Amino acid sequence: MPHSLTQFLEFSLLTLISIFFLVDPFAVIPLFLAMTTDSPESERRRMAQRSAWTCAIVLCSFALAGSLIFRLFGITLPAFKIAGGIILLQIGIDMLQAKQSGQRTTPEETQEGSAKEDASIIPLGMPMLAGPGAISTVMVLVGESHTWWQHGVVYAAIVISSIAAFLILAGADRVGRYMGQTGIRILMRLMGLLLVALAVQFVANGLIDFGLLKPPVPQ
Repeated sequence: MPHSLTQFLEFSLLTLISIFFLVDPFAVIPLFLAMTTDSPESERRRMAQRSAWTCAIVLCSFALAGSLIFRLFGITLPAFKIAGGIILLQIGIDMLQAKQSGQRTTPEETQEGSAKEDASIIPLGMPMLAGPGAISTVMVLVGESHTWWQHGVVYAAIVISSIAAFLILAGADRVGRYMGQTGIRILMRLMGLLLVALAVQFVANGLIDFGLLKPPVPQ
């Protein structure tokens, strides 16, 4: 397989897995069902659609504005990699314990969302789907993208993850019944394990960029 194709596949797979696992619509299912318990099927589908649109718009906006934000606040990409890695590490550890991360939403926000007539934008779209972990990850991925196809892959991964979030939330009751609480928790733990590894890699890359850590020797 040509090296360029291998590089494309590796970057695409890493990007899609990272963004989808951080959007993690499966973890939102219990909260989505609680917030829409008295809503008809058509209303649930509409709320799922608006939540997915909000997620896509928020993540694409931060991906576009990432370099501007870095320059505005004088933040370097290596520093943001380390900060993003710490956030991902906390989220990943919470997922390993199969519990909702405080980075996504607090109990007060969940209660407020349940009382809202329409909670599709806040808190479902943001911060439940497009939370700090997903936002920091897309900014780091765009910052590390040096070619047009890498930028395209990041935005494509955001769109695919948002579409998947819509499909999963639109059928939340069926998905919840099929997977059950045990299935969802097992999936969360698997995602959490990968996120912890990704978090460590983000921090290591930042330390390497600062010259505080030697890059690994190619095998």
